[in-house]
Amino acid sequence: MSHHPAIRTEGLSPTYTGEREVEALKDVTIDFDRNRLTAIIGPSGCGKSTLLKSLNRLHEIQSNVEIEGEVYVGDEPLYSTDRPLPEIRKHIGYVPQKPTPLPLSVYENVAYGPKIHGDHTDEELDAIVENCLRKVNLWEEVEDRLDASGAQLSMGQIQRLCLARALAVDPDVLLCDEVTSALDPVSAETVEETLASLKEEYTIVMVTHSMEQAKRLADEVVFLYLGELVEANDTRSFFEDPSDERTREFVSGHDTVEFDAGERRRDEAEPTTSDD
Repeated sequence: MSHHPAIRTEGLSPTYTGEREVEALKDVTIDFDRNRLTAIIGPSGCGKSTLLKSLNRLHEIQSNVEIEGEVYVGDEPLYSTDRPLPEIRKHIGYVPQKPTPLPLSVYENVAYGPKIHGDHTDEELDAIVENCLRKVNLWEEVEDRLDASGAQLSMGQIQRLCLARALAVDPDVLLCDEVTSALDPVSAETVEETLASLKEEYTIVMVTHSMEQAKRLADEVVFLYLGELVEANDTRSFFEDPSDERTREFVSGHDTVEFDAGERRRDEAEPTTSDD
């Protein structure tokens, strides 16, 4: 997709081991464009969240995952490196599906990462917190209650707080896993507007179950099916002139019974710890 991607995979093949071995992704090679928003779509269980988590080694929380292939951030490998994992993840922010604030104040939620990764003065921390809250369109809503618990905010505000927290360590790439699925329509629209503005400064990779959301937000779309990369294209071409028959069927909603049956067979084999 891009000749100078912010992040790319080469032959990525995560496998869940255990009673039944499941290859979650099959030799996936893909570029994610710099300062673009790429949406990853596909049926449930197709490997979307596995791909996303592989991009910052978040899946290593589980002990039953083996990885073949490589991920590169710029020219730096993510797996064949001696760099500490926290240092790697500093460059690749992650926002989960369920908005979950740290059990801290609004201020400390955003300041938490910078405090860990750097030596900042109080004035510098104040500037980072305000800047990140402004980036996610939350500052004016919380500037008079920065000492209040982050958990006291509304669900939509908490999700934007989680975005601000991810941005506070100045990442190159922002990974978003179904970040509007738990929100009401108004809050979801606000988060979408925030993501649209953030892609001017960050490379965003987003998993979504909503093709309409992908059409609204994405510059590029990646379609996974049963762990395989079927198609990756710019959004207009992807939806209006897909190159693969499976993409055409999925986009048009045809043969959903066949897709669902295939996913059920795969879901039965996939470990419950994989949250695709």
